[in-house]
Amino acid sequence: MVVKKISGKAEKNLNNIIKIDEKVVQDHLGDMIKGTVEDTLNALLDKEADYLCKAARYERTPKRKDTRAGYYQRDLETRAGKVKLRVPKLRTIPFDSAIIQRYRRREISVEEALVEMYLAGVSVRRVEDITQALWGTRVSAGTVSHLNQKIYQTIEDWRNRTIGGNHVYVYLDGIVLKRTWGHEVKNVSLLVAVGVNSEGVREVLGIVEGYKEDKEGWLQFLRHLKSRGLKEPRLITSDKCLGLVEAMEEVYPGSDWQRCIVHFYRNVLVSVPRRHMRNVAAMLKAIHAQENVEEARKKARTVVKDLKRMRLHDAAKTVENGIEETFSFYKYPSEHWRRIRSNNPLERLMREIRRRTRVVGSFPDGKSALMLAASRLRYVASSRWGMVRYLNMDHLSELDKEKAINNVTVGYPAPTPMGVVEEQPDH
Repeated sequence: MVVKKISGKAEKNLNNIIKIDEKVVQDHLGDMIKGTVEDTLNALLDKEADYLCKAARYERTPKRKDTRAGYYQRDLETRAGKVKLRVPKLRTIPFDSAIIQRYRRREISVEEALVEMYLAGVSVRRVEDITQALWGTRVSAGTVSHLNQKIYQTIEDWRNRTIGGNHVYVYLDGIVLKRTWGHEVKNVSLLVAVGVNSEGVREVLGIVEGYKEDKEGWLQFLRHLKSRGLKEPRLITSDKCLGLVEAMEEVYPGSDWQRCIVHFYRNVLVSVPRRHMRNVAAMLKAIHAQENVEEARKKARTVVKDLKRMRLHDAAKTVENGIEETFSFYKYPSEHWRRIRSNNPLERLMREIRRRTRVVGSFPDGKSALMLAASRLRYVASSRWGMVRYLNMDHLSELDKEKAINNVTVGYPAPTPMGVVEEQPDH
């Protein structure tokens, strides 16, 4: 078999012959798909008109109930592009199509896509640009807002749904947004609760609007959660917000309270000069890196002495007065410590809300701020975030069994005052 070698000139000629313009092919395929969708919808409309008339066009039958009176044209935006519909008109029976709703100008899936884009974090202006690029028509900001109004009731139902099951750990925090109030831009607080259920899966338990993060606001929020079915959790983790601890003790008196160590560190570092911040932060982290609460208390007393030696008396006082509030996590399995001693699981959601609301700026009212934040939380909760196991609750069950066998009550030894040195046994 003899293989003839193709010359460079011949190869160049072949390349010129076998040349495909991908853009032309894609445009042609797009036109074919759009034409198929248009023909299919028009055929369905004709069949629907035949069904209402009980007879086909030009058919003579005693069963006929009405006759045709022509057509009218209308546009419909679909995922395949804008198509032209020939909607039949009947002489006596109103033609209410079950396929295309009266006055509808967009396919439902297109509207759902617009709402999903907005809730996923795309700004209204960007939504307009995307619709122009995808469907050849620009959707106005008013249209997006109108579509969002339709899902507000769905979000309200989700916010007020029944809370079932048991939640071992609950995280509480608030976020401040800007809203227009009496022709002035003021702050509005949104209070958020996230829980870890008995299966170890995270859930968004609730979000409400509060004028400010005070006792009354937290009290109403916790009562709201309790009325929806939230049972008393084992541990509540939060910052030491104004009135939060008092409200928690009133609504859930049997729950342990864990002060978020990250917020506690920030409170301490406020009184520390910049040149000492890194060193002091390492000292504070060393306290909660101890293997048990007794060792953590010993380390805390050492840190207080070191801070006083560094003449950081305000920071030393903050540690001395508040460190015990950060030790509640030691009651629980060591495998859970890293994820229950701070509000970091909730901070991740707060960043999502801030990222989404940053493009809005100032909200026209508190409800719009609440709805957008709630819809974002609902979107995240329905993703992988709310489907994977966050904590292995078998460790907690094993710890409870071990305490029951040893007849040990839940808790840990009483703290020793920071200024008192424990007496050492004689050797």
